[in-house]
Amino acid sequence: MNPEILALTTELVAERYPESLAALIAGSHVRGRATATSDIDLIVILPNGSRTYRESFFYAGHPVEAFIYTEATIADFFEADRARRRPSLQRMVAEAVPIRVHALIDRLKAEAARQLLAGPTPWSVNELNQHRYFLTDMLDDFIGVEDRTEGLAIAARLYDQAATFYLTASGRWIGQGKWLPRELAALSQADADRFTDALERYFRFDEKQAVISLIEMWLTQHGGRHFDGFSIGK
Repeated sequence: MNPEILALTTELVAERYPESLAALIAGSHVRGRATATSDIDLIVILPNGSRTYRESFFYAGHPVEAFIYTEATIADFFEADRARRRPSLQRMVAEAVPIRVHALIDRLKAEAARQLLAGPTPWSVNELNQHRYFLTDMLDDFIGVEDRTEGLAIAARLYDQAATFYLTASGRWIGQGKWLPRELAALSQADADRFTDALERYFRFDEKQAVISLIEMWLTQHGGRHFDGFSIGK
């Protein structure tokens, strides 16, 4: 990673979090994908009994997102991210570069890597059927829509819902924002490219069939369309 960012962040921790046990830098600066607007993702571990919080600020002209935990509370945030199938903190810790070293860092990185490898808790049969129904329903809305503005709104939502369905039904982690297409590409670059191309065709040329065909294929792989017999709370 950029040595200037590393030095700057080391100074930041010493100045702003002098009582910290450990600190790590994560995110795009560590992955070598930082852009002009990228912030510095900072993980800080304070002694037990301290407050857990998140804060955003500028330091030496650089935007910083700081995530403040204790050794006790970071495990709770690991569990919360695992439960929602979006392992944001696990990814950050696994890839992070220590800038204030402590023995607990190795334990945290090992646990983050273990959880990432293990994957999320699979859907139950009922959960899978519910998501088959909701995706079927949204796909039918897309197939039948005639108003262009409504179609664009449905297509935008359909990206998130279809990709999330395919990833979760396949036993994979999901993501939010830029992490959703990244997770889809990690599962199948061919399907990720095909989905992008299908949506491009709709957004540019109002052609629906490529989107419809791909999503119907994903549904078929995991039980097919679902409508008849579906109920909630019966």
